Amino acid sequence: MCKCDSEKDIYLPLPATVGKVKSMTKLESFFSCQLDSGEELGHMPGQFVEVSIPGIGEAPISVSSSPTRKGSFEMVIRNVGNVSEALHKLAAGDKLFIRGPFGTSFPVDEAMKGKDIIFVCGGIGIVPVRSAIQYVLDNRDDYGRVIILFGAKTPSDRLFIEELDKWREEKNVTFLETVDHRDESWSGPEGVITTLLPLVKIDKENTIAVACGPPIMYKFVIIVLLEAGLREDQIYLSLERRMKCGVGKCGHCQINNIYVCQDGPVFNFSDITDIKEAL
Repeated sequence: MCKCDSEKDIYLPLPATVGKVKSMTKLESFFSCQLDSGEELGHMPGQFVEVSIPGIGEAPISVSSSPTRKGSFEMVIRNVGNVSEALHKLAAGDKLFIRGPFGTSFPVDEAMKGKDIIFVCGGIGIVPVRSAIQYVLDNRDDYGRVIILFGAKTPSDRLFIEELDKWREEKNVTFLETVDHRDESWSGPEGVITTLLPLVKIDKENTIAVACGPPIMYKFVIIVLLEAGLREDQIYLSLERRMKCGVGKCGHCQINNIYVCQDGPVFNFSDITDIKEAL
C-alpha cells in the first residue's frame, strides 16, 4: 500500500536545500538534501520523489536513505537527461523542489519482519534497496539473517564503496559482490550476480528476497530464487525505471491495468507473474 501523506497536495513541489553533493561514478552523483520546512521527508524504504528545477523539469528519483536516518534524505542521480544534467550542476546550498514521497514500499514492518532477508542488487538497483538495507540494519533485532548480494558491470561502476566495505565487515551480515568484467584493480569474483546466489544457504521457509537491477537481471534472479525453493510471494521487486509523473496521470508507467508509480514501484512477484510486460 502507498504510504504517502494523503493530506499533502501531490502536485505542489516543496523547496529543499542541497546539503552535500559527491560524485560516485562517471554518471552517478550522491545528493543529501533537507526540506526547507525542517520536516522529515516521511518516506518508507523503496518509495520515490519527484525532483524538479524550475524552468527545466522534473524526474522521479528513488530515495536511497532510510527514514531511520533523521535530518536529511539521500538520493543518487544518474546523468542521463536534461533534468538530471541540471541536477548534476548543483552544489551544497543550492535549491531544488520535491514532490512526494510516492509509491509502495518494501514491507520492512510487515512480511520482512522476523524473516531472513536476501537483498539482490544489480548496478544502480542498489540505490532504492539501500534504504531497506539501512532500515533493517538499524532495527537489526527484528530480522533474521541478512544477506546482501551486489553486482556491478565494472569496478569503476560500484556505488557506495565505503558502505559496501562496512557491510562486508558487519559480523551479522553476509555480504558478497561481483563484477561482470574485472580490471587490474579488482581481485574479487567476476561474473553476473546470479553466480553469487549458489554461494549462500537459503532457508526456503523463512526467507524474503528483495531484488532490484537492470531489466535483464530479474528474469535470471527469479529463476534461481525459485529453484532454491522460494515461493513467488516471497520475492519483492522494484520496477521504478518505468515511472514519470508519479501520480498515475501521464500513463508512461502503465503496464496493462497497473500503474507502476501508484501500484508500485515495489511489487510482490506473485502479483505480477502473469503480466509478461512487467519484466
